[in-house]
Amino acid sequence: MNEEPTPTLTKKYVPATDQQSSRTTKSTSTTNGRQSKKIARLGHWLAGMWTVGAALLTISNLRLPQMMENQAQSAFYQLRGSIAPPKDIVILAIDDDSISTPAVSYATDPIKYGHLEPLKGFPYKREAYGQVIEKLVQAGARAVALDVIFDLPSSHGLEDDRKFQTMLQRYGSKVVLAASYENFETRSGFVTQLRSPQELLRVGSVSTGSITFPLEVDGKIHRLAGEYTKELKETQGSLLEKIPDFSVATLRAANIDFPKPKGDRIYFRGPMGSFEQIPFWYVFDQMFWDSNLQSGKVFKDKIVLIGATATVANDFHAVAVNWLFPERMSGVEIHANALASLMEGNSVKIAINSPYGSSLFVLALVGGSAYFVSRNKYNRLRVFSCFGIAIVWGGINYLLFITNQLFFPTAVPVTALIAIGLSYLGIEIAIQQLRKIQLVDIIQKNPYSRIAQEILSQQEDLIDLLKKREIQISGKILDGRYRIVKVLGSGGFSETYIAEDTRLPGNPLCVVKQLQPVNNKPEQMEVARRLFSSEAQTLQQLGIYPQIPQLLAYFEEDEEFYLVQEFILGNALSQELPSGKRHNQAVVIDIVRELLQILVFVHQNGVIHRDIKPSNIMRRKSDYKLVLIDFGAVKQVSTKLIESQDDTAFTIGIGTKGYAPREQCFGRPQYSSDIYAVGMIGIKALTGTPPHELQHDDNGELIWMERAEVATGFANILSKMVRDNFQERYQSASEALNALNQLLFADKVQSLSSNDSSINTLSLEDTDTPTTPWDGN
Repeated sequence: MNEEPTPTLTKKYVPATDQQSSRTTKSTSTTNGRQSKKIARLGHWLAGMWTVGAALLTISNLRLPQMMENQAQSAFYQLRGSIAPPKDIVILAIDDDSISTPAVSYATDPIKYGHLEPLKGFPYKREAYGQVIEKLVQAGARAVALDVIFDLPSSHGLEDDRKFQTMLQRYGSKVVLAASYENFETRSGFVTQLRSPQELLRVGSVSTGSITFPLEVDGKIHRLAGEYTKELKETQGSLLEKIPDFSVATLRAANIDFPKPKGDRIYFRGPMGSFEQIPFWYVFDQMFWDSNLQSGKVFKDKIVLIGATATVANDFHAVAVNWLFPERMSGVEIHANALASLMEGNSVKIAINSPYGSSLFVLALVGGSAYFVSRNKYNRLRVFSCFGIAIVWGGINYLLFITNQLFFPTAVPVTALIAIGLSYLGIEIAIQQLRKIQLVDIIQKNPYSRIAQEILSQQEDLIDLLKKREIQISGKILDGRYRIVKVLGSGGFSETYIAEDTRLPGNPLCVVKQLQPVNNKPEQMEVARRLFSSEAQTLQQLGIYPQIPQLLAYFEEDEEFYLVQEFILGNALSQELPSGKRHNQAVVIDIVRELLQILVFVHQNGVIHRDIKPSNIMRRKSDYKLVLIDFGAVKQVSTKLIESQDDTAFTIGIGTKGYAPREQCFGRPQYSSDIYAVGMIGIKALTGTPPHELQHDDNGELIWMERAEVATGFANILSKMVRDNFQERYQSASEALNALNQLLFADKVQSLSSNDSSINTLSLEDTDTPTTPWDGN
């Protein structure tokens, strides 16, 4: 026999169960591909817009960018936490305890607690402040700064002011009094004036300092008090009575040389309570003075700030140190932070003061990052890159802030980078949605096809499409007779339903297959009609065999074709042959022999099944016989239609991976192709290994026998059934069946001979296996 030359392929093999899905998606993929590219370009445009927008926002005089950057500083403080304040700054706090305890004690026993008489009511007598100044200076304090406004005469009379004046005259060189700027309404509008200590108290070398801090757009205190004076000077000029800020005046009174501030912002040591606070009234109580305050030694060489922290004083302000949950800080502690910033030379400096410079910096930073990110091929990488750059830049700025007290633009560029990343994320989501629309379209048309099932296994959110499809089609009546009960499955060109025959008593179940033509062009529909009728007649002829479903009817409705077949109640052979389970040789021989018997009849009628596999073989419940289902009439019609469109000389490959031999995959099925599939079922049953997982030798032959417990004779038969070259296989099902019967006959003879039984009358018929095709009688 001459070996048939291998044809030159002009078409890539695509399984028929997925062929229509591939063609259906081709045009959709092209359209969606163009849309995806447009959307991808939109991502680059959005990145450019965010870059320019960030630069314009930085250069603007809007409150938003200023507030964003101030909030970034607050976040840095929150992230850093508290740090140790200078030990030479002490707060003598007029707290709630200093207001209530002395008053209660004095009222209880005025004689015993006579020393607390100046503190018996709040506001205190000014004599009390004088006594404190005296004790602190004598204890060695370098300076005493009072965060208290004495602009009006004492409510306790002139004598009280005189006593305070005397102490100021004596120790004034080490004392700083507070003054504040306040707005007053006049006929010409609001003007800012200075509330200074009353003239009676401005004696000797007493210093005065402003306690007014400028408020930022976020309503918090960030900058030193001296910046408020600078702003006023720009609006009021020479009319402004200018004095140094409270912290500067205090350092001068303490004779401390401090470096010129490198920045204009307070470097806060932490939230409220970061500085040591001593209750004001401890100075008056001798016991506390001697024990807690070590006879005043705790104040030696210290700068003492006196101010109110009591709730009733209402001297609390929002500060930069808090971010998400702003906590107000007492005025005296704000001054302590400002004093520490000047004294230690670590006031915060804005690295780029010019709006134009900041804008160019942001443009370069964001623009350069956007360009770098755009070089990535995938949107997901772009998203991660944007977020990564934003985190890195924020981290660099944070380190510069806590180590050198330098602050570069942070919030605006980081926000812009995050916005660019989110834009690319949105673009990726949009592209994925386009792809999902394509997948949904495929699944809705072929919800049970191999491609659809693979998609559903990876896209769990699409699994509801199957339920929607079942709800949509359930109850539909075809040909006025067959009511659909359930969707069984779908191939590349067909959908299969279980239906009830409403015209027969008891509404018996049947199987309805719907042909889905490639297109509905008139000429193609006519070809489909002719082929469908021819193939249906073939199925009708096959259906007379008891182990092939009977064709009950076929019809056309709404330009779609339907086959109605006998419903086989039972289980698929695939349930008997799960992966990993090996069956004994006797069971496998029965399966192979029964399938070959069916194939003898099928091939005698000129039909090649082309998709024999365990899931297409049913174990009928009534008699436990095997029934071969899913004949390729629908596939034959569909593939011939495609062939006529493509004008190709080859049949499109139909089959299942592992069970379809090479020539069938290449579109040239033979009768021996079905024999190959039956042999693979036998090998699968013996080894428990799916066919596609088996290895091949250098000649392309399967390596399987070492995985199974099988006799040499049966192994040789199976190996010949699955030869890679179809010409080396059994050329007919009858030939393969006879080989198997002869093996069984020989085994039976050997068995009888070993038992010394007579074998003179034994014939081949004793194997209970027919050697000729079934004739229907």
